[in-house]
Amino acid sequence: MATTLGRRQLRRSWNPDQQHVQTLYSPTKRAFDGGWQDGAMTSVSVDAPQSAAAPAVVLTIAGSEATGGAGAQADLKTFQELGVFGIANLTCIVSFNPNDQWNHRFVPVDQQVIADQLEATTAAYGPAPDGKSVPGRPVLDTVKIGMLGSPATISTVADALEANSFSNVVLDPVLICKGQEPGHALDTDQALKAQILPLATFVTPNHFEAESLSGLEITDVESLKAAAIRIHEISGAAVLAKGGVRLEGPDAVDVFYDGETLEVLSAPKVGEVAVSGAGCSLAAAVTAELAKGASPLDAARTAKDFVTAGIRNRVASGAPFDALWQGGTR
Repeated sequence: MATTLGRRQLRRSWNPDQQHVQTLYSPTKRAFDGGWQDGAMTSVSVDAPQSAAAPAVVLTIAGSEATGGAGAQADLKTFQELGVFGIANLTCIVSFNPNDQWNHRFVPVDQQVIADQLEATTAAYGPAPDGKSVPGRPVLDTVKIGMLGSPATISTVADALEANSFSNVVLDPVLICKGQEPGHALDTDQALKAQILPLATFVTPNHFEAESLSGLEITDVESLKAAAIRIHEISGAAVLAKGGVRLEGPDAVDVFYDGETLEVLSAPKVGEVAVSGAGCSLAAAVTAELAKGASPLDAARTAKDFVTAGIRNRVASGAPFDALWQGGTR
């Protein structure tokens, strides 16, 4: 990687055998650590030891949301905050329309482009062709699924999931059909339930999605528990069903169930209005924690705390909604 610094050029090379970074710049070949003093570069030892083990690698397959509050943008910020190496493969571009009550404008990414992204990512970070581990090289085995948006995209992503042996598949089941009207929206929801849900190992439905997946009406914590149990029975996945601000009471309540443990996760509500990016960030936080080796329950607990802090430190804008800030725990 080369970066122009005035008339000098920074050259950084990684030697996996010697496990150190050689950072040189011509013509003097002094080492550079990014620090500056009175306009001059500060030098350090050329053979600086590697500071830490390689981070876990995680992938989000999701849409781009133009305001940065949700979608792949929220996922990547969450991954960074939680110390994993995040990759995004985009499925669609979503931009709110400020001239039409901030409704969604949705543009799908071409199927071949989606397939190409998935091919490149899995070739770079998937298991070695011979199946042997490579020292110092992390292997991608945890993926988050977000907005897919069409039956065609769902089929493309399902093929990729089936072709790769991911240990963790976290599904944020973005259902776009708000009623049972026929057409594209219902077809997309049905395809998600039929092709992606059976491949998931962890599912994070919101109130509406939990009702749709379970077929139950959710009005209180007890019905949220019943929905979480039903979704697990249908999918076999661990479930974190989100009541959020939708249920009455002073607390934002979510329910975790994995077939053995049923736990209610609650935190005082921060306002009574949903915040953009909360659902995306919750699922992304679960993804990051699973990739680092946490149990599903511990991942859910950490994600709940992470999102609560992000909502408390939300970011306002000219849009009619606030956005969660992934740096809220700092």
